[in-house]
Amino acid sequence: MLNAGEYQSLRIGRIADPGIYLTDEEGGEVLLPNRYVSLSDHIGDMVEVFVYHDSENRLIATREKPLATVGEAAVLEAVDRNAHGVFLNWGITAKDLFMPNRNVPFEVQMGGHYLVYLYRDNLTGRVVATTKLTKYISNAEISVRAREQVDILVARKMDMGYRVVINNRHWGMIYNDQIFSPVKVGDKLTGYIHRISTEGRIDVMLQQEGRELRDSATTKLLDLLAKSKGVLQVGDKSSPEEIATVTGLSKKSFKKAVGALYKERRISLTDTTITLTK
Repeated sequence: MLNAGEYQSLRIGRIADPGIYLTDEEGGEVLLPNRYVSLSDHIGDMVEVFVYHDSENRLIATREKPLATVGEAAVLEAVDRNAHGVFLNWGITAKDLFMPNRNVPFEVQMGGHYLVYLYRDNLTGRVVATTKLTKYISNAEISVRAREQVDILVARKMDMGYRVVINNRHWGMIYNDQIFSPVKVGDKLTGYIHRISTEGRIDVMLQQEGRELRDSATTKLLDLLAKSKGVLQVGDKSSPEEIATVTGLSKKSFKKAVGALYKERRISLTDTTITLTK
């Protein structure tokens, strides 16, 4: 079944002047316009496309990657408006994402970036956005557990760190002392559940804990050394700030990784450098 707002794997059914028509298992057709057609496309081939409604309410396929799909949260830029609502940059050249007035209970500034959730309207089948998130993002019933790897969206900068959306379902928090590389609102990152309080608050880390953290940091250091001709300008006496700038690691995880590599005689170490042994 053809559904707007989703990636779908469809078969090339026929070729026409405006492009190629793709079919699903039920025989439904959708046009992939010529600007997305390749010389390598042939009838019978399977292609991965994103399906959406155009301005005339027709389903259209594209090979462009939107900034979010149905069931996802995203931070999107307001680019236009009319009497009925606001249009957001969706990452699709021919289509902006519509957000009806009923879904935005405050004044939107053009060029501003807003946290929204995408859903399919029950009446029209079109994909729309909303800033009213309570229905979709909640910690009332938590579906994650401590140490679990999760997808996070950086939603808002706060004094103590960043508020994030976890797996498009829950609210979480990353604190400043757990951030060791640049982070900005709108980033989509991998995180790890650190703690879930009895009140339902979820703390998230950008690095793993324990042995997983050490192994991950070790791999990262080896990759950095390989890209830096075998030498990194940080060592045993480097400050946490220097270590974070050069490696993106906390000093604690850095020292664990360095200790493991030194024990295995894979590096030599001074107060200010690490060198890959030959």
